[in-house]
Amino acid sequence: MSDSSIPPKCPSCGDRLIVVKLQCSSCGTEVNGEFDLCPVCALEAKNRELFDLFMESRGNLKEVQRKLGVSYPTVRLRIESMFSELKGEKPPQDPADVLKRLSDGEIDVETASRLIAGD
Repeated sequence: MSDSSIPPKCPSCGDRLIVVKLQCSSCGTEVNGEFDLCPVCALEAKNRELFDLFMESRGNLKEVQRKLGVSYPTVRLRIESMFSELKGEKPPQDPADVLKRLSDGEIDVETASRLIAGD
């Protein structure tokens, strides 16, 4: 991913960003207005990179798994999280992350149970 990628959210308040000006790199013509970013452009950086890898692998999760060097269930969870973000849904919680937060004392057992259940 290049350094010139569009930030997915406002660095100040965290709200969504919109494009208000487009400019031709050849003749300088400008188009002003309010334009939504493409859904993929609005993904967080880690999910944009995962999307690029997913597309490069033509949707083959085994290939994504090999390139990332993680387990197949981890790849499935990351892909599900990416698609949830694309749909504007709350992404599923990684049970391993939830259990780590529980063992670190960040959350209680009831919260961990709800997170893993998807509530």
